[in-house]
Amino acid sequence: MRDYTDSLFDIPMTLQSPKNAVLLLLFVSFVWGAEFALVDMAIEVIPTHAFNGLRFLLAGLCLLPLLKFEKPENRNYSTNRLFTTGILLGLLLFIGFATQTEGLHHTSVSNAGFITGLNVPFVPLLGFLIFRSKVAASAWAGVVAATAGLYFLTIGDKLTLNQGDLLVLICAFAFAAHIVMTGHFAGNLPAIRLSVIQMFAVAAYSAAASFSMETNSEFYQDPIALILDPIVLSAILTAAILGSALAYWAQTASQKILAPHQVALIFATEPLFAHATAAIFLGESLGMQGWLGAALIVTGMLISELGDRKHPAQMQAIDHSAAPRDY
Repeated sequence: MRDYTDSLFDIPMTLQSPKNAVLLLLFVSFVWGAEFALVDMAIEVIPTHAFNGLRFLLAGLCLLPLLKFEKPENRNYSTNRLFTTGILLGLLLFIGFATQTEGLHHTSVSNAGFITGLNVPFVPLLGFLIFRSKVAASAWAGVVAATAGLYFLTIGDKLTLNQGDLLVLICAFAFAAHIVMTGHFAGNLPAIRLSVIQMFAVAAYSAAASFSMETNSEFYQDPIALILDPIVLSAILTAAILGSALAYWAQTASQKILAPHQVALIFATEPLFAHATAAIFLGESLGMQGWLGAALIVTGMLISELGDRKHPAQMQAIDHSAAPRDY
């Protein structure tokens, strides 16, 4: 689900050691996984849309300094197209993060982490359904494995998805649609500029949703005090600075010395980190059936990413904390 194309810009800091690149990407993957537990605790204090509005406002601000390093190969792009594309893609991100964050109110962090990972095999499926793109047999196998994993992880003998699992499943489809639409419409638009517009678009959509739906919450009575709550502030700073700005640079620098399949394997650890942090800090446990489902979902992710030898995995900068698997 990650489309890791050649960078359209130069980052001044570079990595020379593949070992350091692997360790850095593992840290990024850990941050993305750990965010689930942090966000889960934060939204017990601050409403969903208010949290996402603040998170993505700061994420956009953190990415702004990178604009001076961007050197687009195509300088003849339309500014109107850049903003229109960014605003539309930002809407898909808003849907994805809103449903994911709200879903955490109703399901476990572990389930949310693994179900979000379903957007990897959903990408070729949506590409086929929307644009009739060709789908490799390995991608279909990944969809089958991941769907079976979803069944064991969430449904089992209950034969139904709970509200939280369903919301996070919608999130996975939204993230997958975002990737598909990015590949179809973004073209040679400058990556950082497009990302910044998307971040601010998500912040604006979230603010509008918060003002229309959350004004009766405690947050609007004393917003500063709740924002400065240690859990809320930690979640916002971690998601915006480490999960967005640092992750953007880390992926861009690492792609210069690591093969795409290596990056794919590293990022497959993200839902595992989500479960590990949930187990440590929230006392969550998957159980035998849950672990079977989780293993099938990760297998589906890897099959979808690595199974097509004619079209090897292409990883995307930013991934899901800033702009899930875009460029």
